[in-house]
Amino acid sequence: MAAEVVEQPFIWRKETRDHPDHKHCRCYKDVTGDHGRPKLLDGVEPVTLQKSTYYSRVSSEYNQQKRVVREGRRIVKKGFRILRQECLAANRLYQDPEFPPNNYSINFSGVTRRTYVWKRPHEIVQDPCFFVDGATRFDIQQGELGDCWLLAAVANLTLHPQRFHSVVPRDQSFKHLYAGIFHFRFWQYGTWQDIVIDDMLPTYNGRLIFMHSKTKNEFWCALLEKAYAKMYGGYEALRGGNINESMVDMTGGVVEMIDLRAPPPNLFNILQKASLRGSLIGCAIEPDHPGIRSESVLENGLIVRHAYSVTRVTTVDIANARPRLQTQKDITPLIKPHLQGAFDDIIDSISRVASNLGLTERPPSSMSHIPRTLAPLTNWNLNMAFPEDFRNNFSTVEICDVTPELGNDDDNGSPAKEVECERHWDVVMYEGAWVSQHSAGGCRNFIDTFASNPQYVVEVTNTDDDNECIVVVSLMQKNIRQLKRYGADYVPIGFTIYKLPQDRQPGVKLDVDFFRYNASFAKCPYFLNTREVTTRFQFPRGIYVVIPSTFEPEMTGEFLIRIFKEARRC
Repeated sequence: MAAEVVEQPFIWRKETRDHPDHKHCRCYKDVTGDHGRPKLLDGVEPVTLQKSTYYSRVSSEYNQQKRVVREGRRIVKKGFRILRQECLAANRLYQDPEFPPNNYSINFSGVTRRTYVWKRPHEIVQDPCFFVDGATRFDIQQGELGDCWLLAAVANLTLHPQRFHSVVPRDQSFKHLYAGIFHFRFWQYGTWQDIVIDDMLPTYNGRLIFMHSKTKNEFWCALLEKAYAKMYGGYEALRGGNINESMVDMTGGVVEMIDLRAPPPNLFNILQKASLRGSLIGCAIEPDHPGIRSESVLENGLIVRHAYSVTRVTTVDIANARPRLQTQKDITPLIKPHLQGAFDDIIDSISRVASNLGLTERPPSSMSHIPRTLAPLTNWNLNMAFPEDFRNNFSTVEICDVTPELGNDDDNGSPAKEVECERHWDVVMYEGAWVSQHSAGGCRNFIDTFASNPQYVVEVTNTDDDNECIVVVSLMQKNIRQLKRYGADYVPIGFTIYKLPQDRQPGVKLDVDFFRYNASFAKCPYFLNTREVTTRFQFPRGIYVVIPSTFEPEMTGEFLIRIFKEARRC
């Protein structure tokens, strides 16, 4: 007689199975494990958002707007020029009804530790200007708000005038057609949004408390930050973030991260090419020891988890550069004061690198790769030898391109050069949602519910001589920062990709049995609780199914998935 079989409770940590996708998905969350690094979670933690869907927690105004959209009615909003013309005709200054000058626009609770006074620029200085001698990265000064992740992206953006003025339109000033109204443009989930604001800014003791310009009568920085805060629901919504969020919002591009603890062999070539083609580049330091916390200041002066901009990557002859630059410095007394410091930093950096390498005379090879890094908190330029200094001081670098050009290096990692075939990208975007009890199935570890997740078909036909095509998949969870005041937070997200067998009809949803007996073709390395997860692949010809999901079932939210397919055209 066979022994009675007692069913054991499901414990994922100890479960074993023969399927090649056993423990298929791994999740990193923002918690501290051994040596201060993000802890790899092998277990399942409680769901962090209410299962019903976070819409139940938002304001009645947000729900009303959603109902209007669902019913097909159109929300008519007056544009910047119409509002400005109405103010000019009525001889009045614009007051933004959607972002009033009160404490609730600063703090979610409406309670602040000090009494702030909202003032227009002409009430702060006598001669307010939108720009003073144009916009440079040296203009930007961080205030009391912890939004260095925004400042770093804006500093990078000033290096590219065309992109900068796509975000900061030229058709506004304090001199011509001034009516107390300004506007800025940001990319949000597939579309560009024009954010209109008034110019009332929070002050304390007559000074701006948040982002401002180094020049007291220049206000483009402060107004841009206000527009960004309005888009996300308040200044407090900007506290804490990743530079990849702001870089995408400023360009509509896609960000790919490089781990400097295990960098590719052609790292400098990747960064140099990115710099030459106008990419936005940021870097940061992740804590690597239990005793190191966020915002800790290291011995070298760098700050843990502070966003830094990489403003240029170049090659310098360090043996001969200092005397040449010193001579140029002596004969160019007309350098602007706010640029002189950066000029001195370059000279001192080259001297330091040369001294460290023991270069008193020019050796046969004295070329050094130097990335120029900007600390937005202090507007301090850090020029360091590459790769040793850069890799030893930073742990991650992120590159943002309008299209995913990160892989445009040839096989041997040689320096940037012209390619025979111009690269183009075919882009498709899908919007979707993980809905409780319907399409929030969790990752592949939860085999019984995984098939309920949304599924998207991608056909790969444009391949190169190796019969492979570069495919970049980027998954973004939507509206979380806008809903921070209601308790929403980023949940771990990721995606899994399956190659469709020839006997399967495209467009027919894959079921549980398919996933039980078929291994995935590719997947993102980890599920991350960040706004966006991006991974690059090389696929042969075929039809693929991309399945975006949260790590655990019943985590709800909206998402945007973008799929870039390389297409070479000679």
